[in-house]
Amino acid sequence: MNSAPMRIQLTWEEPATGDMREPLLEVPIALGRDFNSMETQLQGSPVSRIVLNSLEVSRYHALIVQDISGLMVIDQDSRNGTFVNGVRRPRSALTNGDTLQIGPYAITVSFVARTQLRPPRSSQIFFSPQTQLPDPNQPAPQPPRNNEVNQQAFPPRIFDEEQVAVQDVYATGVEVEEVDYLAVGGGLGSFVWTDFLRISGVKSSQITALGIAPQPYARYQQLCQSSQIPPHERLRSNSDSCPDNIWGWPSYALREAWRDLFRGRVSTSLRYLWQVFAEPTFIQTYTPRSGNVFDSIDREAKRIGWEQIFRYGNVRAIRKTADGRYCVAYSATQTEQRKHGFVIARYVQLATGYPAIRFLPDLQDYRLKAHDFQSVVNAYEPHDHVYKYLEEHGGIVLIRGRGIVASRILQRLYEARKRNSEIQVVHLMRSLKPQGNKFRQAQRSVEHHYEFQPFNWPKGCWGGELREIMEKADSQERQRLLADWGGTTTADRTDWKRIVDQGIRSGWYNIEFGEVEKVEREANKLVTYIQEKKFKGQLRLEADFIIDATGLEADVSASPLLDDLVTHYNLPLNDLGRLSVSNDFEMVEMRSSRGQMYASGIITLGGPYAAVDSFLGLQYVALRTVDAIAKSKAPRLRKLNFVTSLYQWLKWAGNVSP
Repeated sequence: MNSAPMRIQLTWEEPATGDMREPLLEVPIALGRDFNSMETQLQGSPVSRIVLNSLEVSRYHALIVQDISGLMVIDQDSRNGTFVNGVRRPRSALTNGDTLQIGPYAITVSFVARTQLRPPRSSQIFFSPQTQLPDPNQPAPQPPRNNEVNQQAFPPRIFDEEQVAVQDVYATGVEVEEVDYLAVGGGLGSFVWTDFLRISGVKSSQITALGIAPQPYARYQQLCQSSQIPPHERLRSNSDSCPDNIWGWPSYALREAWRDLFRGRVSTSLRYLWQVFAEPTFIQTYTPRSGNVFDSIDREAKRIGWEQIFRYGNVRAIRKTADGRYCVAYSATQTEQRKHGFVIARYVQLATGYPAIRFLPDLQDYRLKAHDFQSVVNAYEPHDHVYKYLEEHGGIVLIRGRGIVASRILQRLYEARKRNSEIQVVHLMRSLKPQGNKFRQAQRSVEHHYEFQPFNWPKGCWGGELREIMEKADSQERQRLLADWGGTTTADRTDWKRIVDQGIRSGWYNIEFGEVEKVEREANKLVTYIQEKKFKGQLRLEADFIIDATGLEADVSASPLLDDLVTHYNLPLNDLGRLSVSNDFEMVEMRSSRGQMYASGIITLGGPYAAVDSFLGLQYVALRTVDAIAKSKAPRLRKLNFVTSLYQWLKWAGNVSP
């Protein structure tokens, strides 16, 4: 008599986006990139199918079945093999908590009969609109509810319509501003786009930028400081471009080298120049100090008149107007009064950035139950008290996540150990990483289960073969490319690698692998219970502090503004769940008779460019969108040529208004 099919839960992180997937399935389960070629092999029995969208994954890669000996995974003669707990195996028994590595996908197997399903992976910390800081008590923002009878509701009921009449907007009695160009977000994406417009001949009076912080780098700066990158520290991610300088020359490295040369620091200056001109394969790529970046943006902001362009406002909704433009409704708090306003514009750019911070559900459950916001923190929350306590008293820190932010947290803890050697670090990783992502002949290196990202990857996307491949690909192919190019990676820095090696040898840094079951406080210690992978048993990890370094949230639905826009106009999303844009980053479905709408940054991931949230990506998108707007004969906008570009660069070098 056959028993009922076994049900298991597979859990993995999408390499392209970081989103969690946790399907509950009955065996047998087929895993692969494309099952069209295996239809005849699976006919006759119901088979659950998991599509893993990566070129590293074979069309029919592996099969999970149940036989008399238990649960088995069988590799189907795949090109890159199937790894079980870091070891390549053609056939292997599976136990609860095992990890399957198939291409860039690290998939954890959980037996549902033994444990309860985990809550959906949707815990988020939203930013306070007043402080730009992540606030764990901040409720999730809600989209505008225009159907309320309350007369104080904003936006007004006219925003229920597909198009709003301009005269109806004025009839509300709320302040209305009309401009040609409107940047929504007010952050770095808005600033770079505005910079391109100003250099291309647009007057500051024709541009408005709506945001909630006067400095365009305010949120980025706060995230840097919280994740332990103060002004004197160097940024961790790629910085081949300069947000203050569309030409990219002189770069931050050249400017820093010149300053040091004039101060008599010849060897330091030459080292920076070597980092600029040497092949990144042979030398660690230069990245600027965060303070230098922010100071240079301040300089450019004054030059282009950002203070006159910026308006304080929390954008609530965007609608098409009957005369072929766009109307944006925003709210602004001044002292104790709530102020509302409208901006009507022909060309709108959305650069809203990350709406929230990811927070692991088990840590969120603990904080809500224990009301403990001091010992369990997110790396992007202000948490300097952790390092202060450790430097005075010592203790154990548990790090979750293994990306760029985690690397900086570990370096900060290493610095704290110089003041107190009684600091221990436990790094909990969900799965082993036996090999790095592959693309054609290239493959990322892996050490101690960290996958290292070369700094020059976004540079290749800018003007090389990778960018051209991405532009020509369809939406599904782009998802595959991003899965192979992306993933959770750590900056390839020699200083940080040295810290890891020293920590492991000295015993103050240990890496553990497992799936978290719960977090509790016991006898003044935080105890993380995990299903440990090496011995297939439950393991207790004790710590004084837990730091979640798993990253930022980019889901469109987490932004009430974008969620409202997508819902109201039934806009398509790409295969990664982000805004669908053309190769010029236009939201084609939002085009009006007299205007166009564009998007920039992480909300376009899965579109024609890979590194959309890098400095380079923001500048590339601005270049493409401004060129596209210039083709539509936009007012006062002139496409740069060699002569005008050189003229504008000389103005930039002399700090003269464009």
